[in-house]
Amino acid sequence: MFFSVVIPTYNRKPILEKCLRALEKQQLSDHKVTDYEVVLVDDGSTDGTLEWLTEHSAEFPHVRPFVQNHLGPAAARNLGVEKAQGDTIIFIDSDLVVTEQFLQSHADALVDGKEKLGDDRLFTYGAVINTCNFDNPTSEPYKITDFSAAYFATGNVAIDRKWLEKVGLFDTGFQLYGWEDLELGVRLKKLGLKLIKCPEAVGYHWHPPFSLADIPNLIDKEIQRGRMGVLFYQKHPTFEVRLMIQMTLLHRVLWGILSLGGMLNERTLAPFLQWLIDQGKPQLALEVARIFLNWYNVKGVYSAYRELQT
Repeated sequence: MFFSVVIPTYNRKPILEKCLRALEKQQLSDHKVTDYEVVLVDDGSTDGTLEWLTEHSAEFPHVRPFVQNHLGPAAARNLGVEKAQGDTIIFIDSDLVVTEQFLQSHADALVDGKEKLGDDRLFTYGAVINTCNFDNPTSEPYKITDFSAAYFATGNVAIDRKWLEKVGLFDTGFQLYGWEDLELGVRLKKLGLKLIKCPEAVGYHWHPPFSLADIPNLIDKEIQRGRMGVLFYQKHPTFEVRLMIQMTLLHRVLWGILSLGGMLNERTLAPFLQWLIDQGKPQLALEVARIFLNWYNVKGVYSAYRELQT
């Protein structure tokens, strides 16, 4: 198989360099992978990403760069698939640093999965480990908070190109943050594709250490995610989708209770969050902040849904 690794990027030059260098170090141990390319789609970056890549192009022989106006990750991934030369697409994000066995592990899982199922209606989903260690991201151990129950998420997934083309690629109507990949997953599930877990294909998802200055942006993302969740539900009005986007009475009660009706928020929890950060526990501080971040998300979902009813 010929892999096309499709990566959308927007203003992530420092971690993108680590992402691309890791992909140049892939160790392919058998004939399953004939070759691979990295299809990088710059989504209108303003941080010198393209200039840097042009200057260092000789260091990245597998990379084929493309550029678009700032249209969002859904449009960028669609352009990446359109330009891809491979028969198998791997989606990762530009802040993901993979191991040297990444491509081979996906290839092994795809071949084994097809043999076991007797069918090619499948895709592989690798492991994603979150880290804020920029210098050595692949040293981060797996944590319980890294578990994902998602069916299809573009952080680390490999799929035959034909299924993407048959299902219609990503819906570019998802222009705000969230849900464009899971919505495509719902359509793939309707085609009968099976998820094959591939924990050996590990990607380390880097993000800066959490600080109180991040909170306004995180709140805005949760509100956006709520609005896009309602668009997701409009396309697929099922109870399963309501659960995914947290548009149920259970979620309103749960996060309402955990946040004490909003009393535990970015202001009242700020001293405790800062204390955790000062203790060298920014990831734990972020998990605590999710108490009010999820409450903002639930409120955003219902606010957007009410707007549709009026």
